[in-house]
Amino acid sequence: MTKKPTVFECLGRLQSEPCLLPLVLLATVIAGCSSLPRDYPREHSTAFDDYPQTRIGAPLEAAAQEHPGDSGFGLIREGRDALTLRVALTDLAETSLDVQYYLWEADATGRVLAQRLIRAADRGVRVRVLLDDISLSGNDAPLTALDAHSRIEVRVFNPFVNRQARFLDVALDAQRINHRMHNKAMVVDNAVAIVGGRNIGNNYFGVATKANFRDLDLVAAGPIVRSVSHVFDYFWNNEWAVPIAALAEGPYTSADLQDARRAIEELVAEEPYPYRLEWDQPALHAALLALRDSLIWAPGVLYWDDPSVVDKTAEKGALARNVDTRMQELSNELLIESAYYISDDEDIERDRALIRRGVRMRVLTNSLASNDVVAAHAGYAKRRPELLEAGVELYEYRPDAMVNKTRVWRGESKAALHTKAMVFDRQAVLIGSFNLDPRSSDLNTEMGLYVESPELAERVVAYLDQGVRPENSYRVVLDAHGKLHWQTVSDGERVCYATEPQTTWRQRLMSNFISVLPVEQQL
Repeated sequence: MTKKPTVFECLGRLQSEPCLLPLVLLATVIAGCSSLPRDYPREHSTAFDDYPQTRIGAPLEAAAQEHPGDSGFGLIREGRDALTLRVALTDLAETSLDVQYYLWEADATGRVLAQRLIRAADRGVRVRVLLDDISLSGNDAPLTALDAHSRIEVRVFNPFVNRQARFLDVALDAQRINHRMHNKAMVVDNAVAIVGGRNIGNNYFGVATKANFRDLDLVAAGPIVRSVSHVFDYFWNNEWAVPIAALAEGPYTSADLQDARRAIEELVAEEPYPYRLEWDQPALHAALLALRDSLIWAPGVLYWDDPSVVDKTAEKGALARNVDTRMQELSNELLIESAYYISDDEDIERDRALIRRGVRMRVLTNSLASNDVVAAHAGYAKRRPELLEAGVELYEYRPDAMVNKTRVWRGESKAALHTKAMVFDRQAVLIGSFNLDPRSSDLNTEMGLYVESPELAERVVAYLDQGVRPENSYRVVLDAHGKLHWQTVSDGERVCYATEPQTTWRQRLMSNFISVLPVEQQL
């Protein structure tokens, strides 16, 4: 799996290597005064407002005029569609490309999209790339080379000060480093945006050889796009977004850019992508019109967390507070699909109160076998009996889920869950980067689109219903003695497991061990 280590895991790694402790003590003297760079060139920039004149903006703005006050939304279910839409929009861009991600992997998908960003910049498109620093170890040089392009600027959110020895920041500045930017957004010409759960990497688009994620995005047009651009600008111009050039060792020139461009082009050519990525202009325009005609127009709002959270201890963010408000307004049903689902006492009491007043709650999350972070599963599993006793319907995603069986060019991959989606009374949806766990609520910045539309909700419900089918998940239940069981279907026959299916005793032992540690707020 491709998820990078959490700060908790980094701390655990440090604690497991006592030989590093003297180095940390030495580093306190050597690097104790280290801080983020402050004195560097930094230009304030904002989204362009000429979107109605662009080839993307013109047809979408005309459609928006027919739906005053509403925005257009489309559901992106499949990895293939999610990737090809991003590529097509990048190829259509005329004025600006703003991309904001938690992870950008240096794999085939990452290289394809980097290639397209360079080509767009060569056409005169302004490209702004804002990445969290959690996964950028060792990538300063290629990113700074791209930043050498006159039309590309790369900034890093809440960067590690010690670029070559990140464990020093974990040891000496853990409170700051613990807060990450988990947002995922792409805005093209300030006319169309993609917001959802996907980072940039093979796993998120169905082309990884070992494991692929089930995930969900929304494509948006109309006024809501300006909200996404506003949030991007706010992060971009915030002090916590540091230009990559201020972090790199030495200046980078056009020669470095040419080397990076050549390397990307060669790597992309050597490893042909399994999806079609080249279209002529008529085909791109036809795809744009098809996208416009498929949108559902409805009221929408962008929920997001302020990056000032970096200066604070754990504190529930704006997005989490909005989710709590929406939950309190429920009348009939709450459907949830979340990669991580970690509840505290307050959460369980809220769920119990909702169910007592007749609200049905159904949750699909990862099983131990499909989860990419054992610690996250441990935090969820320790409260699993209480959730079931409260009346929550619990489902866990199977690693061999049929809906996620993705055949790639080198074999068949394992299934995992990465979706972050909620449906409220089948009237409204929330799709974005927000997991229902303490890290999303209290530590990271998150963003998500809340859309009030029964039509869109119906489409999301169909997607969520697919995930909980027996061939795709385990139904977790309690027997009369309070013991957990996992119900599913195998080879057409109903089966029931008394231990977590498709796991080893080592996995279960590790999960049980972590579950007794007081680390819930870090998960």
